[in-house]
Amino acid sequence: MNKRNSQSDMNMNKSRRNFIQKSIAASVGLSLISPLMANTLGKSNMKLGLVTYQWGKDWDLPTLIANCEKTGLLGVELRTEHAHGVETNLTASQRADVKQRFADSRVTCIGYGSNFAYHYPDQAELRQNIEDTKAYLQLCKDIGATGIKVKPNGLPAEVAKEKTIAQIAASLNEVGKYASDLGQKVRVEVHGELTQELPNMKAIFEQVTSPSVKMCWNSNDEDLLPPGLVANFNSVKQWFGDTVHVRELNVGDYPYQQLMDLFKGINYDGWILLEARTEPNDRIAAMKEQMDIFNKMIG
Repeated sequence: MNKRNSQSDMNMNKSRRNFIQKSIAASVGLSLISPLMANTLGKSNMKLGLVTYQWGKDWDLPTLIANCEKTGLLGVELRTEHAHGVETNLTASQRADVKQRFADSRVTCIGYGSNFAYHYPDQAELRQNIEDTKAYLQLCKDIGATGIKVKPNGLPAEVAKEKTIAQIAASLNEVGKYASDLGQKVRVEVHGELTQELPNMKAIFEQVTSPSVKMCWNSNDEDLLPPGLVANFNSVKQWFGDTVHVRELNVGDYPYQQLMDLFKGINYDGWILLEARTEPNDRIAAMKEQMDIFNKMIG
C-alpha cells in the first residue's frame, strides 16, 4: 500500500470514528431529554380554577358557581370571609346544601383558603390557629372539598429562625394528622415575609412528616431570586400537592410560560388557581381571557 492510500484510509477511519462518537452522543442526549420533551410538547392535564380573592369576593355561592361554569374555570378555592359565606357557623343542613350545589354543577369545590398560620411567638395565638384549622378541615369534609389552604406568614425577628421553622413544621404535622383522619389535605401557600423565599420553605418541609401536608406554589417574585426559577422550583418540587396559585397570566413580568413548562415537565395534573388582583370592568370577560391564555400556554 502506498503512502497516499494509507493516509486516505486513516482519514476515512478518523471520519468514521467521529461519526460514531457523535451518533452515540446524540442518542444519549435524546434519551436524556426525550421524557421532558414529551411532557413539554404533549397534552397537559392541568386545569385552571379560581381563588375568590378579588374577582369572586362579592358573589354569593350560586352566582360564583354560575360564573365559573360560564367561563370554564371549573375549580374554586373559597376564600374566607367573602360573600359566598362558607364558614364554620354553617349548620349541618347548610353544609349539606353547599355540597349539593357543587355536586349539581360542573364546578369542583377544591377547598377553603384560610389565613391560619403557625409562626406566632405567642403560644396561645398559635394554638388558636391550629384549632381553627381543624374546625375548617371538618367544614371542608362536610362540603365535599378536599382540603384547606394555610400559610406561614413570616419569621419573627425576636425569635431564632430555626425555632420558628421547627414550630411551623410541628404545627403542620399536627394539623396534617387531623386532615389525614378526615381524608383531607393541608395546602401550605408559599407566603409571608422571608417564609416565601424558597430556601426557607424547603427548610420547613424538610421537617414535615405528614403525607397530607403539601406545598402550594404561589408565583412570588422571590421565586426568581438566585439561583433562579428553575433551581428554586426543583428544590421544592417533591412537596407539591394539587394546587398552584398564579396572578393574571398576562400582567407583570413573572415568567408564567416558563412556569407552565416546568409543571408540564413534572407531569403536574392538579389545579392552577387564578388569584387575580386587578379590577376589570367585566370580570366574566376577564376570566374567559385568562382561560384562553392558559390554554395556549399549556397547549
